[in-house]
Amino acid sequence: MKLLSKVDIHVHSTLDRPFGGSVPSYAGYTELEKMYDALNIEYGVLLPEIAPECSTRISSNEEIMEIVSRRPDRFGWFMNLDPRGVGNSPDADFSPYMDYYKSKGAKGLGEMCCSVEFDDPRAMNLFAQCERKELPVIFHIGARERDYGMIDELGLPRLETVLRTFPRLCVLGHSQKFWAEISGGLTEAERGGYPSGPVKPGGRLIELMEKYPNLCCDISAGSGLNALTRDPQFGCEFVERYQDRVFFGTDICRPGQDVGQGRWLDEIVQAGRISYLCYEKVCRENANRLLGR
Repeated sequence: MKLLSKVDIHVHSTLDRPFGGSVPSYAGYTELEKMYDALNIEYGVLLPEIAPECSTRISSNEEIMEIVSRRPDRFGWFMNLDPRGVGNSPDADFSPYMDYYKSKGAKGLGEMCCSVEFDDPRAMNLFAQCERKELPVIFHIGARERDYGMIDELGLPRLETVLRTFPRLCVLGHSQKFWAEISGGLTEAERGGYPSGPVKPGGRLIELMEKYPNLCCDISAGSGLNALTRDPQFGCEFVERYQDRVFFGTDICRPGQDVGQGRWLDEIVQAGRISYLCYEKVCRENANRLLGR
């Protein structure tokens, strides 16, 4: 059986690491390439990080554009825009920025990490323009305080508002508060971490996946991997069932970070727990289709 190289829908980088090893920092792009070689990842989508809630070391659209210009064979990118930008108004016009960054090769928008409610009028305005411009969106869900990410409550009611209001907007869910909802019986205390044990019936994520075909899943980070491996049978069944909407990702945020998504996919296809067609789609073909590669 041929094991496939992967296309990473979610990764971060910078031109260099100005702080050296003294403070946490994204891997420089040359460091990231070496990590990719070891992980059998052929191509990655770089996500700028512009929200101060998430990172003091901003990786701007322009910095990411420069990296991609140096290594277009290895990296693509999404633009990032903050819904509070352009006057902090629900009527802000983001189209000139979207058009410009699209002309420079950006294939989507994200990772949205600002601490704004999903259904805040400023966020809804940005989502509406993303839908019109056919820009998929990757988001991180956070809590209201001492956290970062788009704000939602247990059960993801605000995310559902976005999914229902913008049916042609492709959104890729990510983070602990997204993936914890794979299981029913979730408590407020559990949703910000990495719940263990069998997945219980009634998961809100399953309900949303069934109801809204524009919802996709980014399996990056510990949150994605934990959700799919905590209950091995359920995780394999989930990936097989939603194989057209599940995307391989790593969310590599620092040099030397270990990521297990690729190993897990290789292992379960070799064991016959998912079909090879499913494996192809999740490892690379879904991303290639989204990116137009």
